[in-house]
Formats: sequence, structure tokens, C-alpha cells
Amino acid sequence: MANFAFGLGVGTKSSAGDWLEVYYNAPLLAADDKLIGAVSKAVDYTGGNAAIEINAAALKKLEEAFLSVGAEDQAVITEVLEGSKQPLVLCILETDAAPGSTAEVYLKLSLLSHRLVKPHGLNLTGMFGLLPNVAWTSEGAIALEDLPRRQLAARAQGRVLDVLSVDKFPKMANYVVPTGTRIGDASRIRLGAHVGEGTTVMHEGFINFNAGTLGVSMVEGRISAGVVVGNGSDIGGGASTMGTLSGGNNVVISVGENCLLGANAGLGIPLGDRCTLEAGLYVTGGSKVTVLDDQNQEVGVVKASELAGKTDLLFRRNSQNGRIEVKTNKSAIELNEELHKHN
Repeated sequence: MANFAFGLGVGTKSSAGDWLEVYYNAPLLAADDKLIGAVSKAVDYTGGNAAIEINAAALKKLEEAFLSVGAEDQAVITEVLEGSKQPLVLCILETDAAPGSTAEVYLKLSLLSHRLVKPHGLNLTGMFGLLPNVAWTSEGAIALEDLPRRQLAARAQGRVLDVLSVDKFPKMANYVVPTGTRIGDASRIRLGAHVGEGTTVMHEGFINFNAGTLGVSMVEGRISAGVVVGNGSDIGGGASTMGTLSGGNNVVISVGENCLLGANAGLGIPLGDRCTLEAGLYVTGGSKVTVLDDQNQEVGVVKASELAGKTDLLFRRNSQNGRIEVKTNKSAIELNEELHKHN
């Protein structure tokens, strides 16, 4: 039986019975056919994308199913969850269709943060409408309509219920801490972020969902939704990248390998490899850029969008006249030929 993704989760519901969040300890991408076949018999799954709530009896059947196909890692999860009073859900996605439930969204976000899928590798259409706005507190996820009562109950017991944030997304580190990473402030990385092996995120760094790094990076600035940073590239302190939802922008912003965004710089175009954006300079697709050759002679003026994806570029602002300039090691003739292709 075909399978795109699979996960056994434990989560939280509101007092009205609505899912607030789901934790998947060990989600699977393209699970083994034998595993899916055994699980299907245990819970009467007949195909399609489904989020199936699991009771104690079904959990025991799942454990037996996992053991029958040698899926010990999944069987361990059932053992730990045995006797839990928290709601349980089995999410099976036959295809990467648009999510149809909160449980499905959380499975897909978990696949990203577990580094099983790279950003832009999943269909997340309509996900915002399926994610409730939640109070993330010292006692876990609480529905906003339940929060006043829970706060009062805590005070009555001499405690303070600490509300850490009110958001659709929880922090990634409460669901998975990817191997080989350092994180200065875990609250600044949302579930659904992809944090590559060898990445350090400093205290002011931020990584949104469906975005992140693919390898070794130092992140001291902002990686907005949908932005992907290549191996060996650094985002300087206070630097920002324009997300695909910002200002009506529909261009996917990316940073190639071995690039540097200087402190307080801003990026609104895709960068190729080995590019540098000078500190304090914000370049958007419509920015007029003066192109210089290797002798600092002006070659022409183009929109920054025409340089999208080009390699070995240095973007800077001329401190005397304020214009944005870009330098390359290519000769003026090669530059002209390249620029004229886009006239």
C-alpha cells in the first residue's frame, strides 16, 4: 500500500474537543509497505489521508502490529504511551495532498523539523486555517477560550500560569532538537523550521516555518517563511530576508552557498553562490543597481531582480553618492553580454 508519511502522535485538545497540537516523536517518510499493511489491519485503515484517534485497545493492537514487522522503534512509542490520558492520533498520509486536519499539519511540520523533507518539499496549502491560535504556557498548549479558567485555577493553588506566547506555531525545540545544532533562544525557531547539521542560531536569530538552513551556517538575523539558506552561508546580526508572503512578493527568496549577509542587511532577491551583501544594505527586486567591472568602471544599471541567482557578486552602497553597486570579477564585455540577455 502506497504511503507518503506516517506518524503516531500524542497531543492536546481544547475543552470543546478540538485538537490544539500533536507531538510526533518519530515520524516516518515513505514508511515500509509491510508496516503500513500491518497497521491498516490493526486500525481498519482503508487508504487515503487520515487522522485516526487511538484508544487503549487500538494502541495495544498497534504495538503488536509494529512488532510483527520488526518496527521496534515505533513499538517503543506505544509502550511509553500506554496508560496515557492524553489524546492519541495515528496520522497516515497516502499522498502529499493539501492537509485536511490539524494533526496532518503537525505531521508535515514535524517532517520538516526532523529534516526528513527540505523546505518547499511539502504541500502546505490551507494550513493556516487548520492551525488554531493557542496559548503556549508553562503547562502546555491551552485553548484561548479555556485560558482564563486555567489561569484562575492556577492562582487558586498559589501558582502562576506562565503564558510564553500566543501563536499558531509552537517552538520547534519542544518537538525536536535536530542533531548537530546550537540554539541560543529556542523560542525564536518555529516548528516547521529546517535547521541543518552544523547550524548555530544565536539569541537574536529567527527561523520561520518551511524555511531554514541546509548545512553549516551562523544565523544571527531573520530567516523568514519560505527562505532557504545554503551550506556555508551566514546571516549577520539584525539581517533580514523577505518572506514569500511579505509585501505581496511571490518570488521565493534563497541564499546560495558560502554567502554572507552583513549586519542589518536585507535581502529581497534570490542569491547565487559566494555572494556578499554589505552591512546595512537592503536590496529588493526593484532596487536599481549600478554594475561595475573589475576596474570599478560602470557597465550599466539594472534592476536587482535581473541579478537573481547570479554567483560571485558583491552588493554595496557607495558612501559618496548613495547608489547601490554590484561588483564581479568578470570583464566588462562578459558583463554586458550577460546583462543584454535580459533586456
